[in-house]
Amino acid sequence: MSHKRSGLLSGLVTGLLAALLCAAGLGAAILFQQRLPSAVMSFGGGLPVSLALSLLIAVVVALAIGAVRPRSLALLPFAALYAGGAVAAGQVTGKAVMDGAALRAPGRPAGLGDVTLDNLNAGLGDALSLYRGTLTQTWAAWLCIAVAAVAAFALVTLRLARVRRAQRAQEAAQEPGQEAEPEYRAPFEPAQQPTPKPTADLFTPRNPARD
Repeated sequence: MSHKRSGLLSGLVTGLLAALLCAAGLGAAILFQQRLPSAVMSFGGGLPVSLALSLLIAVVVALAIGAVRPRSLALLPFAALYAGGAVAAGQVTGKAVMDGAALRAPGRPAGLGDVTLDNLNAGLGDALSLYRGTLTQTWAAWLCIAVAAVAAFALVTLRLARVRRAQRAQEAAQEPGQEAEPEYRAPFEPAQQPTPKPTADLFTPRNPARD
């Protein structure tokens, strides 16, 4: 029956599609970050904006997985992997294209027209430096990944708990003895049998109106 499906395969597919879309969106946001007001990017070194985007990715991935009403606990690590991977892929892709475009046209802000394979390959080495090196230098990038992964894990856990709780309540209501089964009646059989009249005997007084 449909309500007993674990939703594992559907959750994996929808979560993966959502992660790919989020990675592309984050990469595009990185390309256009230079066009944002300087006050926004200078606040906290741009970390609050990055964390907000990471939380948004976690919410989108969790909603995509939760839309199929999943029940499988195996989706929890995949939710964290999808969200964290989307953040990492978006950061690396966006920075690689931006650095590659800067090498080819210095001083010009990058845009969607610069999203080419040549720019990606040219700036890929510098983009990977976000995660290479000591943790004291790369902690901001790893923090965004961790925030997205933990948030997606928590949101999908809440969704699984709600779906499982609803199913347990439904199964408990359908258990034998919880609900009386309808009485079977043959066609044209009245719902209530007529009350039989007691038979008269020698000791029963007669009704003079009828006798």
